[in-house]
Amino acid sequence: MTKITVAKGDGIGPEIMDATLKILQAAGAQLDIEEIEIGEKVYLNGNSSGIASDAWNSLRTTRVLLKSPVTTPQGGGFKSINVTIRKVLGLYANVRPCISYHPFVQTKHPVMDVVIVRENEEDLYAGIEHQQTDDVIQCLKLISKPGTEKIIRYAFEYAKAYNRKKVTCFTKDNIMKMTDGLFHKTFDEVGKEYPDIQKEHWIVDIGAAKLADTPEVFDVIVMPNLYGDILSDVAAQITGSVGLGGSANIGDGFAMFEAIHGSAPDIAGTDKANPSGLLLGAIQMLVHIGQKEVAETIQNAWLKTLEDGVHTADIFKSDNSHRLLGTQAFANAVIERLGQKPNTLKAVDYSKSAGNFNIKLTPKPLAEKKLVGIDVFLDESMLSADEIAEILQKANSQYLSLSMITNRGTKVWPNGFPETFCTNHWRCRFKAIDEVNLPYEAALELLNQINSNRLHIIKTENLYTFNGVAGFTAAQGQ
Repeated sequence: MTKITVAKGDGIGPEIMDATLKILQAAGAQLDIEEIEIGEKVYLNGNSSGIASDAWNSLRTTRVLLKSPVTTPQGGGFKSINVTIRKVLGLYANVRPCISYHPFVQTKHPVMDVVIVRENEEDLYAGIEHQQTDDVIQCLKLISKPGTEKIIRYAFEYAKAYNRKKVTCFTKDNIMKMTDGLFHKTFDEVGKEYPDIQKEHWIVDIGAAKLADTPEVFDVIVMPNLYGDILSDVAAQITGSVGLGGSANIGDGFAMFEAIHGSAPDIAGTDKANPSGLLLGAIQMLVHIGQKEVAETIQNAWLKTLEDGVHTADIFKSDNSHRLLGTQAFANAVIERLGQKPNTLKAVDYSKSAGNFNIKLTPKPLAEKKLVGIDVFLDESMLSADEIAEILQKANSQYLSLSMITNRGTKVWPNGFPETFCTNHWRCRFKAIDEVNLPYEAALELLNQINSNRLHIIKTENLYTFNGVAGFTAAQGQ
């Protein structure tokens, strides 16, 4: 008997959870269920995260959550429960199998079988944003070496455990050479430890086009958070229906399982919702907690149900569907087929699959870190790049001198182009005159000099080298 936490959520959540638990119970799943309340009601009671302290206590005890979709109220101040749970519990890996069930579910891609492994905690989803001028807002993209290594190792371990042949990495490192560059470099480094698995890298834009057009050429795809969020929904949709997508969120000692669709309040209480997405998430949960035979039995019965043309409204098509059922009747149809296997669709076998992977990070010595400059960001609406440079050059010292000014990343001084459109957001780069580790007092003195010239400092970024390698990028046009 395994203790798990269950959250029925909002909208169609209670209906599909009841249907899913009914199937699990009929199949003999050994579960000790503890129910918590999260979502809209908790939000509206004044908890901006949508999850109360007693719910956290349950999760700390069971360490496994089966969750229905929730509704986040409209308006500011409400935080996504999914993001909160993922970050608080360190659920770094989001795993979404995206499989076509042709010819029983209509799709343009009949042989698609792709698993998206998405990094879950970092990237732009750190949610660190600032308005810096009247015209410019920034969002910080944070990619860490350990966070990247964990998700990439997970993708390779998943491929190994499930007998997958290839792992593909999507990044945009032709533009974001340091953040996405770290992701790609780590993929190449870790990949060398898995010689029996094919490895490839795609720039995310053409990779996304290829995924949408020819998904059969992919197997496991690992991506940073934002790309993974977008493309896992794309991949699920082109299988035939987002409503059939289940998702696992895995961390070190904690896990959350869910459907990938929303709470669909417009059909709540009508017994029309398809419970399949949540059921497939629950099957991932059963494999995770070691109840593989039950997981296998349920999924094969579900596949047989699809084969028999027994469908809910979202996938019902007159040419390949025979019976239109509601939520609870569909659950009963799956239960009736427990012990059966599909004839056309591929039956699942989880006997050799691993539920958990022991991900260990490679220890790295600390690099020699030197301060070699500073980027000073200014908010100036009435001055040109040349005028700003003339003022800033007065702040040059024995340690630092102005080397460049950019506007939205494009170099505008020295030798800028008059055609370049500029806003009121200027990055002014000061570099060390000599190759020395600058005392930070030099940076403080510089800022005092700039401030005394009545320029408006909005932000600074220190420029470092790591073992002699620049930890910052050049400007566009530099």
